[in-house]
Amino acid sequence: MYNNDLPKREELPSSKHLLRSTIIALVIATVLLTTVVLPAEYGVDPIGIGRVLGLTQMGEIKTNLAEEAKRDREAAAAPPAPAAPVAQERPTKQVPQSQSFGNEPTAEAGRNDSMTVTLKPGQGVEIKLDMVKGAKAAYEWTATGGGLNFDLHGDNASKAFISYKKGNNAERDSGELVADFDGSHGWFWRNRTSGEVTVTLKTSGVYSEIKRVV
Repeated sequence: MYNNDLPKREELPSSKHLLRSTIIALVIATVLLTTVVLPAEYGVDPIGIGRVLGLTQMGEIKTNLAEEAKRDREAAAAPPAPAAPVAQERPTKQVPQSQSFGNEPTAEAGRNDSMTVTLKPGQGVEIKLDMVKGAKAAYEWTATGGGLNFDLHGDNASKAFISYKKGNNAERDSGELVADFDGSHGWFWRNRTSGEVTVTLKTSGVYSEIKRVV
């Protein structure tokens, strides 16, 4: 069997060339780590490029979800609390019209809905509106029995993601949601108190569907 001839000594890369290639590789790796990996995986964006590309928001959600999962595991390891009846969701649909909640701005004419969910300690729930880009919806939600951690965000099948607003131990929030792109936009709540908390969401605006995702 014929073996290829070994390269001549002068054909081998010099130490200078190897060092230059190594430095270039390290620079490229550092750039990718700073602009892509850290923002997308950990929500760390030292130079701001990740937020412009939408990667930092993804990393922040991943970090929040990881923290939530850790708390869920800790809660699961704790002794279970006595079972209590859970209030059922009570979605109500009215004749589409423009409606405002308190002194909050009124969204353009559309549909109106109200939904109530009771969360046990450690439980999370997500409610989304199907909206097209630029559509508006006025909203108001209140929590009874304690505060809730929440994240108002949007996503779609094309993996677009945006976080509009978030908070911890909040008992209410209201305002106007304007869809940044076609997709599902809405709220994720988590009950971190030791008792049950009931959240009531009222929405009014332009969206095709309201649904409980989680």
